[in-house]
Amino acid sequence: MHIRLLQGAAIAPHIDNLARLRLTVFRDFPYLYDGTLAYEARYLSTYAESPESLFVLALDGERVVGASTGLPMADETEAFQRPFREQGWDPERIFYFGESVLLGEYRGTGLGVRFFAEREDYARRLGRFDFCAFCAVERPVEHPRRPPGYQPLNDFWGRRGYHHHPELRTEFHWRDLDEDTESAKPMSFWLKELNP
Repeated sequence: MHIRLLQGAAIAPHIDNLARLRLTVFRDFPYLYDGTLAYEARYLSTYAESPESLFVLALDGERVVGASTGLPMADETEAFQRPFREQGWDPERIFYFGESVLLGEYRGTGLGVRFFAEREDYARRLGRFDFCAFCAVERPVEHPRRPPGYQPLNDFWGRRGYHHHPELRTEFHWRDLDEDTESAKPMSFWLKELNP
């Protein structure tokens, strides 16, 4: 198992691998995402086009088994930036974490912690960010597809120093596994102040 860090356009050759990984991992609760490779490639091109984006790839041999991404919030789309501007935050001072995806058999090995640490270290090295942020989907406790014993990642994120900001909200549209068409999904943000 090894970790590879890539920035900007260097991530382009790995977009298909990450797209497939996202489609696999995000099928599970709470995302229940029924997406397409074409959409994923378009979404991930935002990262390839940002010269200061970061991919943290976890490889077992040459197989990509996990990945996390980040980029300056100012390089993200309007849907991500708008909640911050509306609440008086400066997107130029925020480094945004896109996702952490890891195949089930590799969870619990410390890679999730490593994904956060690598992205935070990178944001500090860039030298102009006060906060790191990510957003997460909100699903009702009584959701019919919530697995028995499901534990959200809130405690894990809290141990990494992230705080939930429910006032920073947006929504995204995708098709759940049991839906015929896309529907709006509420998302809210978590933030951590970066110390030098």
